[in-house]
Amino acid sequence: MSHERLTSLRSASAAPPPDLVTELVVVLAGVLRLKPEKIDPEQTFRSLGLDSLLTVEFVATVNARFGTAVRAAALLDHPTPLAFARYVAGEPAHRRPTPMTPTPPAATVPAAPVPAVPAAVAPAPAPAPVPASAPVAPVAGAAAREVLDVLREELARILCCDPWDIDTTAAFNLLGVDSILGAQFVAVINQTYGIDERAVTLYDHPNLTAMAAHIALLTQAAPPAPAAPEPAPAPAPERAHLTLEALLDAVRDERLSVDEALTLLPRRA
Repeated sequence: MSHERLTSLRSASAAPPPDLVTELVVVLAGVLRLKPEKIDPEQTFRSLGLDSLLTVEFVATVNARFGTAVRAAALLDHPTPLAFARYVAGEPAHRRPTPMTPTPPAATVPAAPVPAVPAAVAPAPAPAPVPASAPVAPVAGAAAREVLDVLREELARILCCDPWDIDTTAAFNLLGVDSILGAQFVAVINQTYGIDERAVTLYDHPNLTAMAAHIALLTQAAPPAPAAPEPAPAPAPERAHLTLEALLDAVRDERLSVDEALTLLPRRA
């Protein structure tokens, strides 16, 4: 039997570290919005509900957390969290937390005596008045309508239609918003209002009116962040600076594969 075959069998039979399996289950639970205890490490990713877009998010999070360069195709060869943990454990870039070396206590330096100051040298300054905290104003209906107008315009731009053709009480799926367009829409909302919502928020707030009320409550009717000036168009070969919106469009139009989109995602800090 060849050396490569023996190595493959040994790696397949070796159990991954339990803490690594636990960490991967926690990451997967965060992507799927499930409780970690609901995930069976021996259940396949497909049966757990991990689609192509969630695969990109899961693998990108794993790479950012462990410093690896795993590709999305690895989930086909290692289709369960347990098998994937075994694969990640064998990656050379996989890093584990290193215990901190205790710092030796610094030598105690005797403090120099402080000369006494006469009590009547100078009067103590009066304490500065503490400004009263301004009451938080409740989110008014007018603020929610302002958010609704912004969301309607952004969704119309994504759907390539007139904003007034969109029924704000119609469900997103009836408006033609699929999973990719939904992720793109939520990414635009996050960028506009400086929040960090997930695409699954559209299931909890299934139309524009409900979504606008939710965003208004989150932001306390804060105005949208001013749009940054558009940078000069970059040369075509610099594909590494593509935005999430452009990557989602490319995956939807089949101009990029999931693996190619994953390699172009900006690394998280």
